[in-house]
Amino acid sequence: MRAALYARVSTNGHGQDPEVQLRELREYCQRRSWIVASEYIDAGISGTREKRPELDRLLTDAHRRRFDAVIVWKFDRFARSVSHLLRALETFKVQGIEFVSLSEQVDTSTPMGKCVFTVLGAVAELERSLIVERVKAGLRNARAKGIKLGRPRRALDASRISALRAQGVGWRAIAKQMGVGVGTLYRATPCRSKIREKVFGTQ
Repeated sequence: MRAALYARVSTNGHGQDPEVQLRELREYCQRRSWIVASEYIDAGISGTREKRPELDRLLTDAHRRRFDAVIVWKFDRFARSVSHLLRALETFKVQGIEFVSLSEQVDTSTPMGKCVFTVLGAVAELERSLIVERVKAGLRNARAKGIKLGRPRRALDASRISALRAQGVGWRAIAKQMGVGVGTLYRATPCRSKIREKVFGTQ
């Protein structure tokens, strides 16, 4: 089994050394007679940062099947959130790559590890459902208070539109110049029936 080791520390120095994590990961591989194919180390990278050079490289190598398992010291060293962890695990699952977290004692190559993965997926799904429900409740509350939702309407200068028309500028050109759609220009201008005929006619 070829293993990829991933370690991350938030700051360089100050008692944080990725070697502490890597030592345990290497010992784990030795106990299981796994070959360490690659080591990926993000030093001085905050756990909240979306872009991590070495983690991105690991995920790229996963797609290339350069290893058979990913081993980390702890979930929070690897993923920003439960949803981020699950996306990565889904990627590994598709690629046939196992995932091991030493501290949480999770190993997706074992029945118990697969069970934990299923539970995490259910928790993430529940989290998504709760977020959607909170958003819907917030919208209902806003409507009940008479708050208008959606984009605010743009106020267009009718005199400017008239001046441009007097210069012979077409309706589509005016809409583009004012940064609005033709329909918005139509709705915001008097004498709409004539404008509609012009807009959707020859000009």
